[in-house]
Amino acid sequence: MKALYLLQQGDRLTRAEFERRFDATPDLKRAELIEGVVYLPPAVSHDDHGGPHARIIMWLGNYCVATPNTDFGDNGSLRLDLKNMPQPDGYLLVRPDCGGQARFENGYVSGGPELIVEVSASSVSIDMHAKKEIYRRNGVKEYLVCRVFDGAFDWFVLEGGEYVELQDRDGVFDSTVFPGLRLDAKALLTGDLPGVQQSLNEALALPEHTKFVTELQNRKTKA
Repeated sequence: MKALYLLQQGDRLTRAEFERRFDATPDLKRAELIEGVVYLPPAVSHDDHGGPHARIIMWLGNYCVATPNTDFGDNGSLRLDLKNMPQPDGYLLVRPDCGGQARFENGYVSGGPELIVEVSASSVSIDMHAKKEIYRRNGVKEYLVCRVFDGAFDWFVLEGGEYVELQDRDGVFDSTVFPGLRLDAKALLTGDLPGVQQSLNEALALPEHTKFVTELQNRKTKA
């Protein structure tokens, strides 16, 4: 029987071995494998992470409610490739049976979902460099970074295999992949939940969103 070693910060492992150790440690709630290196994030505060994270999950969840055949996740481990199994703060995807690019394997998301969000306080350096690169390499179409300490929000779109920064309109972003997914980043960063919801509702009422919902349903019917 193969010996079991606990995950340690800085361990260099394959994804399979990382997953084996993670699954065998039920009390461990958060761990990531980035370019073959284990990261065990520290405890986080409400102001620096918990609050912004919750607002982002609320935003993604409300979009999913209005957009059948999409799905979202909170802190789920992603099977990206043999050296990477990150645990992003949030992600949004098109369901596999409706043409989504990710798949579900043994309860895990396998492959890059269409959109990933990271809340960055102490983790800015890894989120804006190593993670950004592995998400790009694995075809994540939109990558969002909420830089809490800077009071800023970055939205990257995959174009020609590279990330380019999406330009906002006075702090408001519109997804290029998910019609109707609009974010008032200023409202989110300041905790203005009604403002976040109002901006999203305005975009969900547009004909582009209605068309997208119909397209997803048609794809499912043909699958």
